[in-house]
Amino acid sequence: MVFSSYVFLLVFLPLFLITYALTPARARSWTILLGSLLFYAWALPSALGLLVTVIVFTYLTGGRVLASAGRARLTWLTLGVTGNLALLGYFKYANMAVSSANSVRNVLGFDEFTWTQIVLPVGLSFYIFHAISYLVDLHRGTAKAPRNIIDFAAFVSLFPHLVAGPILRFHLLADQFRERTHTPEKFARGAQRFMMGLSMKVLLADPLAPLVNAAYTAAHPSAADAWLGSVAYTLQLFFDFAGYSHMAIGLALMLGFRFPENFLDPYTATSITAFWQRWHVSLGTFLREYVYIPLGGNRRGLGRTNLNLFLTMTVGGLWHGANWTFVLWGMWNGAFLVLERVLKKKFGRPPPPAWYAVPKVMLIVILGRVLFRSENVAHAGEVYRAMAGLNGAALTPDVAITVTPERLAVMLAGVAVVYGAPLWNRRAEQRPALRSAPQYALIPVFLLAVATLAAQQYAPFLYFQF
Repeated sequence: MVFSSYVFLLVFLPLFLITYALTPARARSWTILLGSLLFYAWALPSALGLLVTVIVFTYLTGGRVLASAGRARLTWLTLGVTGNLALLGYFKYANMAVSSANSVRNVLGFDEFTWTQIVLPVGLSFYIFHAISYLVDLHRGTAKAPRNIIDFAAFVSLFPHLVAGPILRFHLLADQFRERTHTPEKFARGAQRFMMGLSMKVLLADPLAPLVNAAYTAAHPSAADAWLGSVAYTLQLFFDFAGYSHMAIGLALMLGFRFPENFLDPYTATSITAFWQRWHVSLGTFLREYVYIPLGGNRRGLGRTNLNLFLTMTVGGLWHGANWTFVLWGMWNGAFLVLERVLKKKFGRPPPPAWYAVPKVMLIVILGRVLFRSENVAHAGEVYRAMAGLNGAALTPDVAITVTPERLAVMLAGVAVVYGAPLWNRRAEQRPALRSAPQYALIPVFLLAVATLAAQQYAPFLYFQF
């Protein structure tokens, strides 16, 4: 089940909210758990067993972590983390490993391994990270143990963040499962965030999908194909994923939970470092706390710090998918982060950002997005060739047919929202009366988005595949 569907909007969500409101406070974790399991199993019931297995295994292992001390405590933590990573590795990376091995065997003249492709369960990358955060937080003592397995299961399966994040560290929600407030004001703000997110997804992300798909499936894309398709994909990915995050945060507020923000105007960043402090914030925070710091962080000299930073971004790239393109994308971003750190160390605090700072960052982001969107490394190379003008300049017929006035208008509207919204928000801080204007426009825009669902093709959230 997805948020941008009539089944969710008109059936699941109203029934769940009514049931939740009627449930006594002490039993609401049961309502969350059962509702979330139904939400998850709606499309693929067979994947439910894996989710339940992760919940039970992690909860039991976490109990042993709390009950142990010294080396035994670390051993149980290692077992829990390794077990979760093993599940993630098998379901997400086994296909990639066998494919890479068969490529090497072909070069050497050996027969390929026989292999049946494994289907990646939706949301596995997210709920495995949630399970790992639980174990690490218990080991570090940064969170109290849940009251029972139902609270823990509700945390992992909480449907607003179950299948596409944000990635929530356990200590951020542990106390909220014990006690949280439910007010009409909080519910209203949550509903507004949900409406905003759905509007971003349906009206600004989904219309660009045909253009992006045409550009990235063209046999020999031209420069115009590659650049227009990559810019459109950069906008599509932002409004799709940021829209989902808005919906998740809004739904959580409606249930009394406060999720951290996941996007902080990333396309206005004036450096790659600032970009990664604003884009997919929950993933960046998770990688910093559970990968970068355990590797040594910045405590072992500049060289080791840079290596740790590069490795962390490479891991972040690999987390996104079982494809060498994601590894290279992580390395691409890691290289620029290291470069900025080295330059800052050498020249000190940089001067105020020049006018070209944002375009420079966006160029780096767009070029990196080619790896993120391409099917394989060879495909990415073909797109880069096209960007360099080696396949001609004009739009090819298959792409040109998707470049309609409506889609160009959506792209322009997307750019206006990306760069206009931060300016509006800054002015609204000085003139509070301006804050109400977007709220009045939100309801008709949301109704338009709901009506549009019936007219457009189904477009799943892009981060479901990661």
